[in-house]
Amino acid sequence: MSLIPNTLATFVALFPIANPIGAVPVFYSLTSTQTSSERHRQARQTATNVVLVLAVFLVAGRWILEFFGISLQVLRLAGGLLVTHTAWEMVTARQRLTASENDEAIDKEDISFTPMAIPLISGPGAIGVVTSLSVNFNHWLNYLESLVGIVLIGISLYLCFVLGEPLINRLGKNGVGALNRVFGFFILAIGVRFIADGSISLLKQAFPI
Repeated sequence: MSLIPNTLATFVALFPIANPIGAVPVFYSLTSTQTSSERHRQARQTATNVVLVLAVFLVAGRWILEFFGISLQVLRLAGGLLVTHTAWEMVTARQRLTASENDEAIDKEDISFTPMAIPLISGPGAIGVVTSLSVNFNHWLNYLESLVGIVLIGISLYLCFVLGEPLINRLGKNGVGALNRVFGFFILAIGVRFIADGSISLLKQAFPI
């Protein structure tokens, strides 16, 4: 595959699941007592951590699956279940962090790794996507192209965090909630596709024609 399709495929697959726009309200809530420069530092470090986490699973995904004896079909099915769970929480307007996670994060000086990078943005759904992508790669250039897509996710995340406050003020809580539900709907469709693909592949493997 050429650079643009492979990079674009990674970016398009990750963006709705990572949902940088949906993470903006949580980010500003958890950094409400920090100065502008501190918030920018947190945004930069969060984006860096997300890129590093996803890059690790992109490179090591194939070996992780082989080590645990997990097939691509099973990964797709499990990833689909996780993605649909996340999407359902977004559609039904449930908080992306639990009450205990939110209370703990408020008292933390550095939220860039937990809870922002993990589990909020580069959580199980995003990790499942990059691992699934890596299984299909057979050349180091494929990994490099996909890594560019992950870096673009990190850049998008940083820009959303830095420029997000005016967006939140303009949209308001209702607007942000509506936007999250729209993203949730598309993520739900992605999750159902993963489940369908994984189930069909497992059935074909179990009952070959």
